[in-house]
Amino acid sequence: MTAIIHPDAPVDRIGAQASFRAAKHVRSLSDRGIAWLFIAPTIVLLLAINIFPLIWMIRLSFTSLNLSMSYLPLRFLGLDNYRDILTDEDLWARLQTTARFVICSVTLQVVIGFGLALLINRQFRTHSFWTTIILLPMMLSPAVVGNFWTLLFQPQIGPFNYLVGLLTGVAPSSFSMTGEVALAPWTIVLVDTWMWAPYVMLICLAGLRSIPDYIYEAAEVDRASSWRQFWSITLPMATPFLMLAVLFRAIENFKMFDMVNLLTSGGPGSTTELVSITLKRAAFEKWRTGYSSALAIILFVTVFGAANIYVKALNRVKQR
Repeated sequence: MTAIIHPDAPVDRIGAQASFRAAKHVRSLSDRGIAWLFIAPTIVLLLAINIFPLIWMIRLSFTSLNLSMSYLPLRFLGLDNYRDILTDEDLWARLQTTARFVICSVTLQVVIGFGLALLINRQFRTHSFWTTIILLPMMLSPAVVGNFWTLLFQPQIGPFNYLVGLLTGVAPSSFSMTGEVALAPWTIVLVDTWMWAPYVMLICLAGLRSIPDYIYEAAEVDRASSWRQFWSITLPMATPFLMLAVLFRAIENFKMFDMVNLLTSGGPGSTTELVSITLKRAAFEKWRTGYSSALAIILFVTVFGAANIYVKALNRVKQR
């Protein structure tokens, strides 16, 4: 009898041997090797998306690159861009505007968010429903929020002016929340607080829920009043969470752009021009790529350094 040899048999044997060798190699890897095998794609992606653009931006910050005049030869300027930025009085004014916005908005968000957390933590009958309602603003896109409040602030058709006029007797069309120097800064603070106070509430609520009940029970045995329990138990134990909320919101507000750009575009004049809007104008309106890269590096170093100092202070508070 003649044996029939399948023509693909050698190929199958080679494939089986290769699979066996690959499986044997994988089994021989240590736990550390397997861990690196899994995280290597993430590291490559991180380098491609974050690290490489950062290094490229640092390089551009020392050059004279201007995309509106790309035909000119690229010149190495050294620290000239950084020197121009640090000696620019207008830029320092924008930094002061940004600092005032961050301080006012974060303060209001922490106060309101912590107050809402104390209220929701009481777990009354409809607390789940009201928690969902309170969280709705932070689920929206900043672009949607900016357009939504722009319509609300319209002097002729906006309900906000009508409501203020109804309560104060002032003609609704006699003032503009986004068009007056005295009101525009408070407008962006109001909208940002409305949107992100629920986020602070969530962080504070997590802190309040982490406080053991037996501490309050012991305080009640000692006949401590509710006010005394708040100052001696609730506030000290929730402080790390409050500081964490301040850190997150301060970083986000320092780089705030989209919502403010939609509400006021930095106006009237430059009253609400945050440093992020200045950066956008330098990069995408004046096309000063080298200058804007240097400004972005300065802002990054400022935020990174301040955040590191703050985190060290937060760790000291946690260790008490």
